[in-house]
Amino acid sequence: MGVLDDKVAIVTGSARGIGRATAELLSEHGAKVLINDLDADLAAQTASEIQGETTVFAGDLTKGDAPDRLVQAAIDAWGKIDIIVNNAGYTLDAPLHKISDDWWERMLDIHVTVPFKVIRAAAPHLREPAKQEREQGVEVFRKIVNVSSTSGTMGNAGQSNYSAGKNAVVGLTKTLAKEWGQFKINVNAVAFGWIETRLTAPKVDTNTMEIDGEKVQLGIPEQIMGMANMFIPMGRPGTPQEAAGGVFFLCSPWSNYVHGQTLNITGGQLSGMMS
Repeated sequence: MGVLDDKVAIVTGSARGIGRATAELLSEHGAKVLINDLDADLAAQTASEIQGETTVFAGDLTKGDAPDRLVQAAIDAWGKIDIIVNNAGYTLDAPLHKISDDWWERMLDIHVTVPFKVIRAAAPHLREPAKQEREQGVEVFRKIVNVSSTSGTMGNAGQSNYSAGKNAVVGLTKTLAKEWGQFKINVNAVAFGWIETRLTAPKVDTNTMEIDGEKVQLGIPEQIMGMANMFIPMGRPGTPQEAAGGVFFLCSPWSNYVHGQTLNITGGQLSGMMS
């Protein structure tokens, strides 16, 4: 018996990194998981490698009605939704005065607009069952976890576009928590610090991703990587599995009275030990 048996979860950006680790952990504890990624082949491979029940929706969630089709894919597979983890994202880094309109808008699209559209599309499948349960006098908790970052909660030089998007998703989280608490839908966020993913790997020619045929550079300068033990009290970056642990908690029954919060998963870095 798993604590998430019979639960249905959507995890965006879940073919690799934190998203994959989250999907694996949810599945390990009984959830049925929809895997999403830009790369259809990688999404299918990930789904096949996860032991539990999965389905796949591949595609760019910033395009057209993709968020609606993502939600429908979960409904078509399992008929309901219990958990949404809005994890998909990437970075386009530059000093503010060098950021183009396109780079600004793309960061807001993926980090704020996509979570908004996914949640809006899922609303009938979350709210309507909850209304019936309320009439019956029973409590069934559903979960939304939005992924933010310390770049959003504290700011970060060279990431004004990314930071703005990650801060905005915290506002979205807190507002939705006020609106949907009555439906026993827990809405929380996680703010990751330095986690070992493509976004924090060395900034080298091979660390890129492709979006709309354009190569996007990922990573951070190698000289910064050696400073981890100076500003992370735990002395090292976190692993995707450690990051997924915090997300799992907010998807689990143990978080039923945790609502409208942003959980810092940072090893104590920066805001990790501030009120």
